[in-house]
Amino acid sequence: MNTSIIRGLLSAAVALQVALPLQVLAQAKPGPLANNFPNRPIRMLVSSAAGGSNDITARAVGAKLGERTGQAVLVDNRAGGNGVIAMETLKSSAPDGYTLLHSGNLVILNGVTKKVDYDVRQAFDVAVQTTTQSYLLAIVPSLNINTVKELITYAKAHPGELNYGSSGIGGVNHLGFEQFQLATGTKLTHIPYKGNGQAFTDLMSGRLQMIFSLGASVSPFIHSGKLKAIGAASTTPIAAFPDVPVIADTVPGFELGNSYYLYVPAGTPAPIQTALNQGINQIVNLPDMKEKFAADGAEPGPKTSPADLKKAFVKEYDMWDNLIKKTGIKLSD
Repeated sequence: MNTSIIRGLLSAAVALQVALPLQVLAQAKPGPLANNFPNRPIRMLVSSAAGGSNDITARAVGAKLGERTGQAVLVDNRAGGNGVIAMETLKSSAPDGYTLLHSGNLVILNGVTKKVDYDVRQAFDVAVQTTTQSYLLAIVPSLNINTVKELITYAKAHPGELNYGSSGIGGVNHLGFEQFQLATGTKLTHIPYKGNGQAFTDLMSGRLQMIFSLGASVSPFIHSGKLKAIGAASTTPIAAFPDVPVIADTVPGFELGNSYYLYVPAGTPAPIQTALNQGINQIVNLPDMKEKFAADGAEPGPKTSPADLKKAFVKEYDMWDNLIKKTGIKLSD
């Protein structure tokens, strides 16, 4: 047989092996993920109001989980307190897998910044990561700066003169800039807001010079030329912004992202956490889900076990905690 035909058949076989698990998931008869779980509706808490990226992702995952299990997944938005209300609700729930919390790194940051009076490392486990999304470093064009190296050089020559905005004190983009300053020996001035909306307004007016933002939020300003993306806070270039260099090429080891997870109360049985982990990992990798995430500049979370996710949770907690202690960051107005 012609070798090219053989190679073609082998390639088709490999593609079929990859696609088959997702096809099976899409066509499977609804039922428990494992050991008769779930056999009743699941409540999925969301730590933000309806309509945001967190809520949209949670509802997409919840809908697919409901289809897969044949059990309703009831999304319950518990916005308020910068995520604290949703965290308190989960903490007081039974550790049986029927109450989940869809949230981001905010769970860790609320613990590190002492916005809750308990140790989040002991209160929660991490069942699965749903999506991952990296930040972009965007600046105003009037700075005439084109690279992260040039920004560092300018900031060192003008300490404290450059203002950056954040979504609030102790938020990811605030602490990300503190991490950046510590790593580069620069001094920037922090202007906090209650969300990024007003920060973008002040970027346009010239009060601010830079911001760390997720691609979906900053994309319109970049494409219109009102802002310039000079660095991606990821290990590899961001798919939606392939021409933006990785910050770590200039500042070794620098990363800043926003990932969404499904948290459960600590003590939730390992078989239930594993069932959720495996079932939702399959769900987020369905072609239509990957397409939905990509529209928001996100990707499915990596396939990581609950045990390894908990280790990463504790490691990130320690990283931010050490940063706050080293820098003496002020965490209140």
